[in-house]
Amino acid sequence: MVRKPVMPSISNGGYLQGNAHGHLDSMGSKEALKQEKIVLKKKITLLRGISIITGTIIGAGIFISPKGVLQNTGTVGMSLVVWSVCGLLSLFGALSYAELGTCIKKSGGHYTYILEVFGPLPAFVRVWVELLIIRPAATAVISLAFGRYILEPFFIQCEIPELAIKLITAVGITLVMILNSMSVSWSARIQIFLTFFKLTAILIIIVPGVMQLIKGETQNFKDAFSGNDASIMRLPLAFYYGMYAYAGWFYLNFVTEEVENPEKNVPLAICISMIIVTVGYVLTNVAYFSTISAKELLLSNAVAVTFAERLLGKFSLAVPVFVALSCFGSMNGGVFAVSRLFYVASREGHLPEILSMIHVHKYTPLPAVIVLHPLTMIMLFVGDLNSLLNFLSFVRWFFIGLAVAGLIYLRYKRPDMHRPFKVPLFIPALFSFTCLFMVALSLYSDPLSTGIGFGITLTGVPAYYFFIVWDKKPKWFQRISDVITRTLQILLEVVPPEDDHNKS
Repeated sequence: MVRKPVMPSISNGGYLQGNAHGHLDSMGSKEALKQEKIVLKKKITLLRGISIITGTIIGAGIFISPKGVLQNTGTVGMSLVVWSVCGLLSLFGALSYAELGTCIKKSGGHYTYILEVFGPLPAFVRVWVELLIIRPAATAVISLAFGRYILEPFFIQCEIPELAIKLITAVGITLVMILNSMSVSWSARIQIFLTFFKLTAILIIIVPGVMQLIKGETQNFKDAFSGNDASIMRLPLAFYYGMYAYAGWFYLNFVTEEVENPEKNVPLAICISMIIVTVGYVLTNVAYFSTISAKELLLSNAVAVTFAERLLGKFSLAVPVFVALSCFGSMNGGVFAVSRLFYVASREGHLPEILSMIHVHKYTPLPAVIVLHPLTMIMLFVGDLNSLLNFLSFVRWFFIGLAVAGLIYLRYKRPDMHRPFKVPLFIPALFSFTCLFMVALSLYSDPLSTGIGFGITLTGVPAYYFFIVWDKKPKWFQRISDVITRTLQILLEVVPPEDDHNKS
């Protein structure tokens, strides 16, 4: 039941405050401050941190991306090299983020680091594109994979209707949003549970594949580097597919403020997760080629299912279910982490104030979670998702490369900054160079998609000056904004957090 609060004064922006008993209160009394504060709690342990990273990385990518990598490399050997190099590059990026996360102890990931180093305009552009297109499209894509695979066992003899896939996908997205709105602990526990299923799914592929190699089934590895060599200009696309499958190593940095003992647990969780994922991915691809030839793999729309049908017999029906659960885990981890990016951006004044408010009972950033729901649904039913992701994949890697380059800048600009975890400079230098090199090559190899993505990104510049810099908006605009904010507060039962972080 929604409580009827006392209407606030105009102080503190005219927004409702909360007390420790979960009541909305316009006074923000001193008695309330003596009670438990309404803040995001530190509930991310080392195990939960590992599950967030591992569980978000291992989604549909490893079960789908091998085809894209092979198409753009041309040979089995080169595709395995790309998978290994992508793992190493992702580890370098993750180690760089481990340093950034331990010396800048704020949630928000890329946004926070770009804001700290390069200022508000590029940080706003990053969160603008993330909120409007990248995150809704990425969530819709992984959710569609969930919908397709969860229905696979029920449509063995016929094609799955597209409407059925979209409807079950919509249910899955809604469940993830509800879960992340209700409890940080439960979403973290379910993430651990789903990570176990992901690793089980990978082992189901790796173990039979290794047994095949032991039996001498190595014909697909003969002349591994000869055959239909792809053009070197297609290598960036191969790396995009590979890096897409590894994407997610940066998500723990989105929730740094909720990690217990972040100086220790952030680097540990990142390193352990990346070792698990890289070894698992390379062995999974080796297992695929132990049973499926390069030509057969290119003809398959679901490599893991094709592999299972060859080796596992009737048990192959379980593989789509494991893949679906894997996708659900990626959905859950992605929403959990990215909602904190929106929460922090709102706290810094770059998004509407309502997104930085916390539920008075659940202690979750409820508005920052549910803001993704309508945008994702729009993408799901009307968007050309693959085109959107192609347009904006370069944007993601450009800003990640920029954030890591910021680490090098901080080393020289602020040498006395406390750094509990420190990486050799060649690691961030190589990673940021690789990101920017991939972006530059994509401009050459696919100028249309990259140009459209660049144009969409640039819309963030006028938006920044209109929404952030222009402070002389009409009074009627401000009044409407305040009324909407207070109404949403009452409906959602959310209040501003009681510990104000210093803004960058």
